[in-house]
Amino acid sequence: MSTVKDFVENTIRDNKIVIFSKSWCSYSARSKAYFARNLPTETVFIVELDEREDEGAIQDYLKKKTNLRTVPQTFINGSFVGDDSTLQVKSKGEVQRLINDNPRA
Repeated sequence: MSTVKDFVENTIRDNKIVIFSKSWCSYSARSKAYFARNLPTETVFIVELDEREDEGAIQDYLKKKTNLRTVPQTFINGSFVGDDSTLQVKSKGEVQRLINDNPRA
C-alpha cells in the first residue's frame, strides 16, 4: 500500500510540472491558467486535493515538505516553485528556464 509521502514524492518525481490544487480555489485556478496561457505546450499534472479522500493527509505532508499547507503548490522538475503569488511574479522566461534546467521526458 502506498503512503501519502510516496504518492506526493512519486508524483513530483514522475512529472515535469505538478500543481497540488483544489478545484474550487481561485488561486489554484490562476496557477493552472498561468500554464495554459503562457506555456500551453507543457503538460501540467494537476492533483485536485478536494477530489481525494486523503486530502488532509496530503496537505499535512506538503506542510512538512514546503512549510505551506495552502494550495496551490507548484513543483517544476522536482523543485518547489511556490504558491500562486510566487508563480504570478515570475516571468514566462523564468518559468521556462526552470522547466529547461532539468528537462524530463
